[in-house]
Amino acid sequence: MSSNQNNKGSGGGQGPRKRGFVVGAILWALVLVIFFNFLAKEIANAGTKEVPYSEFIQMVEEDKVATVEMKSNKYTFYLTEDMPGDMTQGSDQDLAEVLAKQMEKGGATRYVTAPLVEEDPDLVPLLRAHHVKYYSPMVEESSYLMSLLLSYVVPMVLMVGLLIFLMRRVGGGMGGLGGVGKANAKVYMEKSTGVTFADVAGQDEAKESLVEIIDFLHNPGKYTEIGAKLPKGALLVGPPGTGKTLLAKAVAGEANVPFFSISGSDFVEMFVGVGASRVRDLFKEASKVAPCIVFIDEIDTIGKSRDNRMGGNDEREQTLNQLLAEMDGFDPTKGVILLAATNRPEVLDQALLRPGRFDRRITIDRPNLAGRLATLQVHTRRIRLAEDVDLKKVALATAGCVGADLANLVNEAALRAVRLGRRAVNQQDLLAAFELVIAGTEKKGSVLTEFEKKLVAYHEVGHAMVAYKQKNTEPVQKITIVPHTQGSLGYTLLMPEEDKTELRTRDELLARIAVSMGGRAAEEVVLNTMTNGAAQDIQDATSIARNMVAMYGMSDRFGMMALASKRSQYLEGGYGMDCAQDTAAALDEAVRGILDQCYATAVNILKDSRDEMDRVVAYLLEKETITGAEMVAIIQGRDPETADSPLLAPEPQRAETPADQQPETGPVPEPPAPRQEPPAQDRGPDAQA
Repeated sequence: MSSNQNNKGSGGGQGPRKRGFVVGAILWALVLVIFFNFLAKEIANAGTKEVPYSEFIQMVEEDKVATVEMKSNKYTFYLTEDMPGDMTQGSDQDLAEVLAKQMEKGGATRYVTAPLVEEDPDLVPLLRAHHVKYYSPMVEESSYLMSLLLSYVVPMVLMVGLLIFLMRRVGGGMGGLGGVGKANAKVYMEKSTGVTFADVAGQDEAKESLVEIIDFLHNPGKYTEIGAKLPKGALLVGPPGTGKTLLAKAVAGEANVPFFSISGSDFVEMFVGVGASRVRDLFKEASKVAPCIVFIDEIDTIGKSRDNRMGGNDEREQTLNQLLAEMDGFDPTKGVILLAATNRPEVLDQALLRPGRFDRRITIDRPNLAGRLATLQVHTRRIRLAEDVDLKKVALATAGCVGADLANLVNEAALRAVRLGRRAVNQQDLLAAFELVIAGTEKKGSVLTEFEKKLVAYHEVGHAMVAYKQKNTEPVQKITIVPHTQGSLGYTLLMPEEDKTELRTRDELLARIAVSMGGRAAEEVVLNTMTNGAAQDIQDATSIARNMVAMYGMSDRFGMMALASKRSQYLEGGYGMDCAQDTAAALDEAVRGILDQCYATAVNILKDSRDEMDRVVAYLLEKETITGAEMVAIIQGRDPETADSPLLAPEPQRAETPADQQPETGPVPEPPAPRQEPPAQDRGPDAQA
């Protein structure tokens, strides 16, 4: 009984819409028929010239007229000069048809004149006297109603039928042209999503926040008994690739309810009002199958803060207003849960974030060591792994990576194993895939001169020596002078031996700046030159120093004064200055002071460790890729061949090519840029610009 009532109610709103569509189709068909009839008449009259009756009589008297078609409302005639050759034979009507065809080709002109109000009795004798052929066309008897039916009614019926057929074929039905007002939300049932919390790893806090929503959808009675109301909406915020959409699907899978998924951009159209219509349709469909979950991805597309720059008739503003009204209007006890995801929560309208709409804000951040290990275990469930695989070492190496990065890393490792003809993924495949992510593939065809190789080696060992000789730095794991596709002729990889938070002390930040300056310092100390290979190092060091002064309150001159504010924290959008121009100039001086101090530290370390650096460089030039353990063994006077890196295994040695044995060619004016690839953990906030 209730089902029939619902169907009746849902169909009641379709009646006026259908009637309005049919009336509109009839009006459009009438306009088109009138237009086409007028156009056909104009085409038929093309090439016709109207003349006065008196001029027609004069042309007959001057023997210029060849034939005349006489009707009650007009006389149509052609001139003798337009006759094609000798046309003395044939009927009058045959001659008229020939002249009409010649007129269509542009070789004749058709003249039209209106007869006198009173019949001219002298016209026929005049035509006979001048040998003008005249006739009246035979007209079959037909009623005016039949003519009207064939000219207007039949074409209109055909056009109305064609319009309705086309509207139904393009998917609009009675809901508008092409369905522009429809919600177009993809509906996933629990079996089709196939995602549960077991497929989401590294986000334990976020899952705990959503467990209550799942429990309410399963057991709403125990909440309504005590008078509790479920939050209407939960906003998922975090960097790209952390699994916001995956987590929303997992909630629907755990709750075993329908899952509506739509992107914020799907609401925005060029027609004003379409977005609001789609919001209404979406919530209407969701209420029919409640309990359910509605997920809006990239909600910042329609949820941006309203200001004077947005006109009162703006499509985005109308869509946002309709979304706010729908969130206030639906009953939370029905079990319609709204989840939304965004990377830019700072641009959302405050009315959207207030209690009663999006009551909860769940942050989905980059996973820690345990989270990365669990994520790797999830992504390798269907991967055949070798016995030497240690996912904990890979998790340590991927500090700062999000779930999408780890999924890509596992897939690249599997592809590498297939390329090498193996049937299982080993540890070396995973570590090589990590290197592919941070530095790109190896440039096997790249040729460096002896001087360039020496320059790159001292540059990279300079980074490593400054890191080794200082406290508060991360251990060196790998040094290579093999060129890679992402613009580097070599890189030094620093990684922690245990997981650390993003909290950094002032000494740690200064040590990191000094490590970044180690490459340029080695160029100056050993080779007494400078190259453009330190460009990326300088940018990284300047970014850290500027953050120390502007945001961290680590400057002696400005103290704990915030000179800037972060913009788009989840999209690494940097920060904006919140100070006067004079203060900004003083800030630059303070940043330069920090950089000069750290550069001097790096130079002093390398000068004091010149002999050790030379031995490491000699070994690196021979092997091209060494581990941090091998570097430490050389510095301590031990055999590097017996050193074993606790984290990374050494790469297989590349065969020496004849190009590597060419003689030294002398200094290169502007060698390609060797740069230190920033370590994985440098993706934290202290490395942002």
